[in-house]
Amino acid sequence: MVITLVSITYGAVVCSALAIQIRYDNYKVRLRPFAYLCMIVWRGLEIATRIAALVLFSTALTHWVILVGVVNLLFFFFLPWVEFWARKGSLTDDVEKNFSKLGTVVVLSMFTLLYACINTFCWSAVQLDFSHRELIERKQRWDRLAMYYAGRFVENFLLVTLWYFFKSDFYEYVCAPLLAVQLLICYSLALLFMLLFYQFCHPCRRLFRYNVHDCLHCVCVRPGRRRRRGVRRGKMAPSYSTAATMVLAPEEEPLELLDPRDARPADVARPPRETDIVEEITEAA
Repeated sequence: MVITLVSITYGAVVCSALAIQIRYDNYKVRLRPFAYLCMIVWRGLEIATRIAALVLFSTALTHWVILVGVVNLLFFFFLPWVEFWARKGSLTDDVEKNFSKLGTVVVLSMFTLLYACINTFCWSAVQLDFSHRELIERKQRWDRLAMYYAGRFVENFLLVTLWYFFKSDFYEYVCAPLLAVQLLICYSLALLFMLLFYQFCHPCRRLFRYNVHDCLHCVCVRPGRRRRRGVRRGKMAPSYSTAATMVLAPEEEPLELLDPRDARPADVARPPRETDIVEEITEAA
């Protein structure tokens, strides 16, 4: 079981790193050792606590765990399709010309089934967008990430609570409340390391329009107080999301990501200084 958990965690970490590389393929991405450490702890605790909650629930309510798994699979299977239909999008020509209509449906269904299986146990590093040419979403969706982990935390809490009330006699000599608290604490630690990764260790966090610090700031600070503070200061408060942690190739360095003073055209000459004008007048006289 330990070897299986280690292999699954390793696969999740590798897929997360590859997803970052795919999403930001225009940049040279390099993850630091501390980033890998955060990802390993985050993914390991998330997957371990999820499996433990399902196993404990299955020992108390054996048949109901099938319903939980089927509901999760169906929800995440139809979620990309519902979003695709809600946006009234259409498949790109690259997808439709390589397969027939039936083949396209089969391939996308298998792809969506894999996506649903991953999301049943952990957060998928790649989000699907069928209207995009590469079938993945390029933007960082903080709202979806927050809703997923909030819903998953509530679901794990309900599963552990139902196991506590309907547990069998096999757990008579086990401290059930302590075990339940340990599972919730481990899942909370997984969320903490996930926040640390996105806030301080993500190699392309400079490209985020909003970061974890910005989201928490919007939630914790009152809107009226935030507006008054912005009026007094005349500018926004500094954010960790503007920190430069991304590795770029020299020829791919966009001007809009640099300091505004460095983004001026090179052929714009500076105005002459006053001392230079005075010297020229003196020489002419």
